[in-house]
Amino acid sequence: MSRISVRGFAVASATAVTAVGSVVGVASGSVAQNNDAEAAPAADATLLSDIPVGQQAQVQTASLAQQADAQAIAADASAKKVAEEAARKAAAETAIAKKADAEKAAKEAKERAELKEAASRSAARDASTFTVQSSYSIGQIQAMARQMVPSGQFQCFSNIVDHESSWNYHAVNASSGAYGLFQALPAGKYSSAGADWQTNPATQIKWGLNYMNGRYGSPCEAWSFWSVNHWY
Repeated sequence: MSRISVRGFAVASATAVTAVGSVVGVASGSVAQNNDAEAAPAADATLLSDIPVGQQAQVQTASLAQQADAQAIAADASAKKVAEEAARKAAAETAIAKKADAEKAAKEAKERAELKEAASRSAARDASTFTVQSSYSIGQIQAMARQMVPSGQFQCFSNIVDHESSWNYHAVNASSGAYGLFQALPAGKYSSAGADWQTNPATQIKWGLNYMNGRYGSPCEAWSFWSVNHWY
C-alpha cells in the first residue's frame, strides 16, 4: 500500500481516503455509512483523526489528487482505445477501396488486351483471304477494312485514314516520303505485315490496325490522340 507523508506522518492512501469520506465528506458530499464488513485500518496506519487539524486539509488534498490522477489515466486509456479502433476501421475501409480499384483496373486491362489480341488475329487472318487485284477502288478498300476492323472501332479507323490518305493506298507525301493509307514513315514499315504492301491495301490495313492497337490500344484511342495532335 502506498503512503502519503505529511510533515512526519505516514498515512496510508486508502485509509486517508476512507477517513476523508467518513469524517469530512469533501470529495462527494456524501454521508459515510457504517459497514461491519470493512477491513480495519492497518496497524501502522495513522487515521485522519490522529492528524493535527491544521494538517488534515493537506491529507484530503493529496487523496483527492490521487483520485483525479487515476481518473485521468483511465480517461486517457479509453480515448487511446477509441482512437486505435477508429484507425483500424479506416485502414480496413481504405484497403477494401484499393482492392476494388485494383480489380477494376485489372479487368479493364484484360479487356483491352483481349480486344487487341482479337483484332490482331482478325487482321492476320483476313488480310490473306482477299483476292489480289491489279488495282482497287476506294469502295473496295473500305469493304476490306470493314471485314478486318472490329465494327465498334471502324469509324475511328476510317477517320484516321480519311485524314491521312483519303483511302489512297498509293498516296505519297512529297516532302517526307510517307506512304500509303496510313502514311507510314518510312514506307518500309508496312513490310512487317506482308511483302506485297506496295500493291495490296489489305496488307496496309493489317499493318495500320496492328499499329493502332499496339501503340494506343485501339483505333478509337488512336483517333482520340490524332484529334488533339493531328498526328498519331
